[in-house]
Amino acid sequence: MKTTISIDKSEILKRYKPIDANTHKGIQGHALIIGGSYGKIGAMTLSSRACLKTGCGLVTVFVPRCGYRILQISNPEVMVLTDIAVKYISKIIIDFVPKAIGIGPGMGQDIETHTALHRFLKTNKIPLVIDADALNILAQNQQWLTFLPEKTIFTPHQKELERLIGKWNSDAEKFQKTVNFSKQNNLIIVMKGAPTYIIDGETIYENTTGNAALASAGTGDVLTGMITSLIAQSYVPIDAAIIGVYLHGLTADIALPETGYQSFSASDIITYIGKAYLSLEKK
Repeated sequence: MKTTISIDKSEILKRYKPIDANTHKGIQGHALIIGGSYGKIGAMTLSSRACLKTGCGLVTVFVPRCGYRILQISNPEVMVLTDIAVKYISKIIIDFVPKAIGIGPGMGQDIETHTALHRFLKTNKIPLVIDADALNILAQNQQWLTFLPEKTIFTPHQKELERLIGKWNSDAEKFQKTVNFSKQNNLIIVMKGAPTYIIDGETIYENTTGNAALASAGTGDVLTGMITSLIAQSYVPIDAAIIGVYLHGLTADIALPETGYQSFSASDIITYIGKAYLSLEKK
């Protein structure tokens, strides 16, 4: 196994592309976030808002019909497409070609959602970030992994990772199993935790930002939106994962003196993305 590469500011600046002064929304990428179910539309509001705040020019969500008003009111900058079903995803039909797709936040595991995900993955060729219940459904249907575009990004927390690769008895075994899974399926795994690691085949990256304030509901949904946004802005998947994870953690480091650990929430990550970006511009 290769040595671990530390994700610090110098590593980010090798990859980070400042905004062109003459850019416009059509150049800044169009991202699609798919997910949500009755009672879990909040995950989609967080993910899509994070996608916008990370610099994407256009963001569309695809949600069950019960999410339509919530998204239109909470995130007025986001465009909304709806499923025919009211409470869950049943059939994913998109009328445009996005630059990147994030799928899974708040999606649930209804049997019709399994079928919808299967049909979607069989035909999709667009770069993907897969999170939450989309990962849980894939863990139960691993033969579908062959449908995924190269360097699709998975963003599992520890339980989701275990469902994908099986149990482990030590950290060394966990890393070896994750490396093997990444290599076999040509995937990038964002192994969320303290710290977060990114596995790209035999290359392992260790993030240096973030703190215990991130141990809160919804922070993973925000990360999915951030990474999807960066791919839509034409970053290659590994750079999108590295920059996304770094900025995500950095928001908590910047906010901590003002929020403390206890009152920091996923929405605060979104609030501080701008300051995280500004820190990259400082010499």
